[in-house]
Amino acid sequence: MKKILKLVVLFLLLQSFQCEKPIVEKSRNSYITDLRNDKQAILDYVASFPCDTATGCSFIAFGSKPCGGPWEYLAYSNAVDESHLTEMVNSYNELEHSYNIEFEIFSDCAVVNPPQQVDCINGICTIIN
Repeated sequence: MKKILKLVVLFLLLQSFQCEKPIVEKSRNSYITDLRNDKQAILDYVASFPCDTATGCSFIAFGSKPCGGPWEYLAYSNAVDESHLTEMVNSYNELEHSYNIEFEIFSDCAVVNPPQQVDCINGICTIIN
């Protein structure tokens, strides 16, 4: 019985000295570099598929604002592999969400509305406001 009591007391004592915030596993600069590289890879991927009247265009929510919702919408040609693009964008959005939480980032909480129209202009999908 005394052993159990000692273990419980030791456990509670160790819990009381627990760090308030876990050690940052990834540095701020590492996050920023990864976000920049991932964003550029996404933009390059989208740019590698020009649009035309046959393929058409769509859009996807891009980025993760600290208050919630996307920073913007990304227009892309329907010629892309949509599941691959969605996977890339979701991964980017999750990374930015983690960055926002880890470093307590804040921003305006303005809602970015989805585009009402996306058209193919000179081979480039363009959001029309």
